[in-house]
Amino acid sequence: MAEQVVADRYRLERRLATSRMGEVWLAHDLELDRQVALKLLGPEADPARFQREAYAAAALSHPNVTQLFDYGSWERRPYMVLEFLPGGTLEDRLREGRPLPDAETERIAREIATGLAHAHDRRLVHRDLKPANVLFDADGRAKIADFGIARMGGAGTLTEAGTLLGTAAYISPEQAAGEPATAASDVYSFGVILFRMLTGRLPFTAEVPLELVAMHRNAPPPPVASVRPDAPPQLARLADASLAKDPAARPRDGSALATALGAAPAIVEAPTEVLAPPAEPTAVVRPQPLPRRPARRRRGVLAALLLGLLAAAAAGLAVALIGHGSSSSDTTTTTTSTHRRTTRSTTTKSTTTSSSTSTSSTSTTTKSTTTRPTTTHHTTTRPPPRPTSTTTTEPTLPTTSTTATVGSTTVTVTTP
Repeated sequence: MAEQVVADRYRLERRLATSRMGEVWLAHDLELDRQVALKLLGPEADPARFQREAYAAAALSHPNVTQLFDYGSWERRPYMVLEFLPGGTLEDRLREGRPLPDAETERIAREIATGLAHAHDRRLVHRDLKPANVLFDADGRAKIADFGIARMGGAGTLTEAGTLLGTAAYISPEQAAGEPATAASDVYSFGVILFRMLTGRLPFTAEVPLELVAMHRNAPPPPVASVRPDAPPQLARLADASLAKDPAARPRDGSALATALGAAPAIVEAPTEVLAPPAEPTAVVRPQPLPRRPARRRRGVLAALLLGLLAAAAAGLAVALIGHGSSSSDTTTTTTSTHRRTTRSTTTKSTTTSSSTSTSSTSTTTKSTTTRPTTTHHTTTRPPPRPTSTTTTEPTLPTTSTTATVGSTTVTVTTP
C-alpha cells in the first residue's frame, strides 16, 4: 500500500504501527508539504469508536494534546490525519527497574497533567491513559494521544455497564468494577504512570490480566517511599494520593494535578466581546468673568445717549414754542447729570411784561398785550433715594457742560 495517495492528498510512505483497530502510517501532505500521521480504520474495528476518537481529538487544542488535522473516508475506510510526533512514546523510554531522572520525570508529569486539565475542562475523560498513549514531538514535549475510548460529558458510552475498558496495568478501581469513568479515573492512571517513572516498576504485577484488574480494585498500592526511599518527596506524595482507592480521596482532576506540580493554570478561551468606546471624562467648566469695558468706551456711549436725549428734547421744545406762539414765556431750564446719580436743580419760572412785539422763529407778528404782574414759583429739590445695597462703586467721571439755544430758550446739559 506504500506510495498510495489517500483522498488525492496524503501519500503513504511508511507504516508506523498495526493493531486490530487499524494501521498508522507516516504520510506526506501534498497540499501543505508536511509530514503527518494517517490512521486507517481496520476491517474488524468499531467505526463508532473510531469516530468517537476523531470527535474527541477535534474538541481539543493544546500543546500537550495531539492535534487532529483531518477526518474522512477513503475506499470505504474511515481515516483521520494527526500531527506526526517523531519523538516516540513514553513506553519506549521506560526500562524495567530503572527510574527516569527526577527532572525528566517532573517535566513529563507536569506536561501530562496540563494536557489532562485541558481535556477535563471540556468534560472529556480519556479512560485509557498509559505510557503508550503519551508521545513526544521533535522538541521532546509530551502529548496525550489516542482518545479511542474517551468519554465526552453528556454523551452515552460505547459499552454496556459492567464491561471493562482500559489497559489492565493502568485501570482505575471504579473502571475495574465496571463503573463509569470520571476525571478522577484519569488521575488514578496518571498515578500509576508517575509511580513507574519514579520507581522503574508498576505498583501491581500479575501474569493474568484479570488478576491484575482485581488487584487494582481491591489491593492497597505500596507507597513510593517503600520502593524508592530517595524519591523526591513532593512527587512521591502526589503518586500516593493519586493511587487512592476512593476517587474522592484523589486530586479531583487534571487541573489539581497541574497545580500540585507547579504548572500554570489552564487558560479558558473567553468569547470575543465588542467593547464600547471609553466615555469622555466629565469636564468641569468654570464660568469666566465677563470682560469689563474700558472706561473711555463707557463714557463715549453715555455721551452719545445724552446727546440723543438732548436733541430730542430740543426738537420737542421747538415744536412747543412754535405751537404756542407769543403766549409762551421765556423759560430757562438747567439740568445737571452725573454717572448713576442725578440732581435736580431749582427752576425759576418768571413771567414778565410782554412788549407789544412778539418774536417767532417762523414769522413776526405785532399784538397789543396786557401787562401782567410777575409771578415766581419756587421748587424744592429732593435728592433721589439711596439704593439699599451696592456691589460696585465706580468713580465719578469728569463732566462736560453743553449749552444750546433754541429760539429764546437756553438748555444746558452736563455730560461725563
